[in-house]
Amino acid sequence: MINVSEIAGNDAYLRGWRKATFLATLLLVSIVSQIDRILPFILAESIKKDLGLSDTQLGMVTGLAFAMCYTLAALPLARISDRGGAKKVLVCCIVIWTLMTALAGLANSFLILVLLRIGVALGEAGSTPASHFLIGQRIPELFRGRAIGLFSMGIPMGTMLGFALGGWASDHIGWRSAFFAAGAFGLVLALSVTLFVPGNGASALKMAGSDGFLSAGKKFLKKPAFLWLFVAANLLGFASAPFYVFSAPFLIRTYGLTASEVGLRFGLMQGLLGIAATLLGGRFFDRAIARHSSYLLGPPAVLIVIAAFSTVAALFMPTSNWAIALLVPGMFSFAFLLPYAFGSGHLVAGNDNKALSTGLLLFGSSLFGPSLAPVLVGFVSDFATASKLGNGLRWALLIGPMASVLCAGALLIANKKIAGI
Repeated sequence: MINVSEIAGNDAYLRGWRKATFLATLLLVSIVSQIDRILPFILAESIKKDLGLSDTQLGMVTGLAFAMCYTLAALPLARISDRGGAKKVLVCCIVIWTLMTALAGLANSFLILVLLRIGVALGEAGSTPASHFLIGQRIPELFRGRAIGLFSMGIPMGTMLGFALGGWASDHIGWRSAFFAAGAFGLVLALSVTLFVPGNGASALKMAGSDGFLSAGKKFLKKPAFLWLFVAANLLGFASAPFYVFSAPFLIRTYGLTASEVGLRFGLMQGLLGIAATLLGGRFFDRAIARHSSYLLGPPAVLIVIAAFSTVAALFMPTSNWAIALLVPGMFSFAFLLPYAFGSGHLVAGNDNKALSTGLLLFGSSLFGPSLAPVLVGFVSDFATASKLGNGLRWALLIGPMASVLCAGALLIANKKIAGI
């Protein structure tokens, strides 16, 4: 039950302009993080030609190399955040990932590019858990779903900007200059966090339990509600990773679009609808919590199933306009789910382990899906193309919609478990 009087009287909660600058700064963190993550996707065709890579290697650069390090680093960094170091974690992570992004512009081989993407992943691994912990500390529970939705809005905004600006850069200044420009913003971002994001406060040091992140994580996964959220997060990774990594190459190869055209048309539509989805998701989640709804995770589950069917249709459309239009629900459903998933995780975890719950869900969504799905899609694409099956990437991308349907099923099971708490 939400204690409104506690919300009104807690001095740790921010108000007025301090609350606005706090949320705006964290939104900026989310946007820049997503831009730096998404750039290789729109630059993939240019990188492939310049470095002579296969689709399987592209999948390793954009998937396996990034996701493995991101996943392994997320939990310990989340635990440090829970124990009072969230702001320090956030600033250090920003410096690391933006520096590695800039250095990617110097890569002259597959191996060097893989190592630098591992560095980007190491930096980005702590940004979301740390930001979620700070939101949990500084924003009242009654408005936390909207705050998480606002922070999550950085994903579609970053995707939109990454696709649009990256596509333009690929055609006009080259993929190397795109990485240089993206990384250069890191110092400004780190300074903004230092100035406008308050620290955890002395009381935060006592919030997390004495368990290490491994033992605490095992306790979480013994809770049926959180276990099924974790399963859903894994399946979401399988659904979304190929969607983000290979949508631009598919549109470029299938319909003869340039990177700029894909960036502007696909990126703009995905970004605008994704922004609306995260805001709506946060708003609807808050309403469901206020009503004590027993159908908490039903809406995102339904949307993901609809998106799965529209994505299958998109892969076989005769024109690029129809293909792009039918790919859009995928981004909408993924973005709509974010406030629900993280908010539900916080609900199950309780007040003392918000960053760890976020870290575990990021671990799930970033481990098998983003690690293996892009590589699997790349392998199937290379095999199908070599076997003279036509557009091999079209057949390979069917993996995503299948995972979406399974993700919806896991969400419905998690919903039943949460309702029983």
